[in-house]
Amino acid sequence: MTGREMPNSTAADDIFGAWLTRFGAALADGSVDGIVELFVADGYWRDILTFTWTYQTFAGPAEIAASMNSRLDRVKPRLVRPAADRTAPRIVRRSAKTVVEAYFDFDTEVGRSTGFVRLLLDNDNPCDSKAWILLTALQELRGHEERIGERRPTGIEFSQTFAGDNWLDQRVKQSQYLDRDPEVLVIGAGQSGLILATRLGQMGADTLVLEQKPRIGDGWRDRYHSLTLHNEVWANSMPYMPFPPTWPTFVPKDKLAGWLETYAEAMELNVWTGTEFVGASYDKATRTWLAELRGLDGTARTVRAKHVVLATGGAAGAPHVPTLSGLDTFTGTVMHSSQFTSGTDYAGKRTIVIGTGNSGHDVAQDLHANGAASVTMVQRSPTCVLSLVPSGTMIYALYSEHQAIEDLDLITAAIPYPVLKETYQWITRKTCELDAELLDRLHAIGFETDFEPDETGFYMKYLRRGGGYYINVGCSDLLAKGEIGLVQARDINRFTPDGLLLNNGEQLDCDLVVLATGYENQQELVRRLLGDEVADRVGPIWGFDENYELRNMWRRTNQPGFWVMGGNLLDSRMHSKFLALQIKADLIGVLDGHRSE
Repeated sequence: MTGREMPNSTAADDIFGAWLTRFGAALADGSVDGIVELFVADGYWRDILTFTWTYQTFAGPAEIAASMNSRLDRVKPRLVRPAADRTAPRIVRRSAKTVVEAYFDFDTEVGRSTGFVRLLLDNDNPCDSKAWILLTALQELRGHEERIGERRPTGIEFSQTFAGDNWLDQRVKQSQYLDRDPEVLVIGAGQSGLILATRLGQMGADTLVLEQKPRIGDGWRDRYHSLTLHNEVWANSMPYMPFPPTWPTFVPKDKLAGWLETYAEAMELNVWTGTEFVGASYDKATRTWLAELRGLDGTARTVRAKHVVLATGGAAGAPHVPTLSGLDTFTGTVMHSSQFTSGTDYAGKRTIVIGTGNSGHDVAQDLHANGAASVTMVQRSPTCVLSLVPSGTMIYALYSEHQAIEDLDLITAAIPYPVLKETYQWITRKTCELDAELLDRLHAIGFETDFEPDETGFYMKYLRRGGGYYINVGCSDLLAKGEIGLVQARDINRFTPDGLLLNNGEQLDCDLVVLATGYENQQELVRRLLGDEVADRVGPIWGFDENYELRNMWRRTNQPGFWVMGGNLLDSRMHSKFLALQIKADLIGVLDGHRSE
């Protein structure tokens, strides 16, 4: 939820300053009791890498005390000070609470961290306000800071060297890897792979990105014709190179595809397009992967790398193709939604779309708009439906405050699961009110909706399972008006050579079946690429684990040297820094607590 700045007789910087002074003194003294006293009884401390070298949340005094007792001496936090170049302290409303939000920096044994705190405002004694939520997040490794700002390269050597290689000569040689192997191998040149490679490059980690398709951006370019992003442009900018202010609020897929190519060139990334990652084996003795690669022309090459990162998508790997009774006898065209590009080829055709998530609705609407003789959707399970505006954009409302995006990302990263759950429940109640008329019309035709058992709505569906929702850009209205048909899967008997036979004996003849049935868990992609042993060791990817962190995403897995990077543009931007820091820390030998091999 977005915040509204609140007036107060005591300035926000005074309230924050009083708390920060006490917090800094407690850290300097190693006083766990002093630290705990600075939190409200139901407060949270969320740490990303600084104290734990992972993502971890501590709830309440006992957990906070136990976590700090075991870590303060090792981490040695010091020099606590208000953050430079961050949003100034301010008093706002968040989750029906009046809080002071502020940022601070501090040093540790390995680098610099930033803290973000929400102080629950004590109206009687403002300068005694205590922390409700605290985030501590590693920002840079000492001696390996991002090469930006004052640390950027001068480039002067290129103006003084006339006989040797110029900048382009060096770039070509760097990207060919004829005289060396990369330190990091990233599989996939979509937004997540490119952003991670950029972060790693700025930290000095030699990174090669592999893209199986012929061009960077083809992962977006090849998708269905009408696709646009469903969240607003200001939430989606990429590190170091934000989208131009002239761009539309909702970015078309081809515009994004072109930007990814531009981004890779501007960020001087080493990307091999038309290159398939065939597989790899891990040498425990040398802690190195030996990877087999294959070009589109069949050329084979092997490279060694300390780290392999799977960056092939958000929550998805290979297309999931379910077994549907009789489908093997159907004589028409069958394709997965990932293969669907445009409905223009199916004008005048009778079509059936299996699945009612975002892709299913978009494919059905595309077919309808391009003159299909009939479009019928098959609903396999209840679906969360909400309007694009205003409901679909509420989840990103924080980013409409237009603070520095790096500051907003820290706020987003700070939210512990219980608060996140409550926030999504509030948003879901609000969106259901706003969309009541639309939902009523859908229910009237037998469309079944679901907003999660705990009423947390579409974004929690995304985090838990990567799908099961639809942000309405018009298809729901076509369903409600009967222009697109609806069949419940339980009412289907089987497919026949000519179409779909229902339990009541009705036959729906069709020429095309599109399976908008989602994707396999990425663990299965790991299995195909790296084998059963590695896949089983890693386990399922995405969805929450027992600690309410996303499983195996952006942090160490049980397989040394193997990482998973993914998510939408916002996820990729926010978490790429933390993943890059972990990989770089391992390369220089300071990553704490290596998992047992």
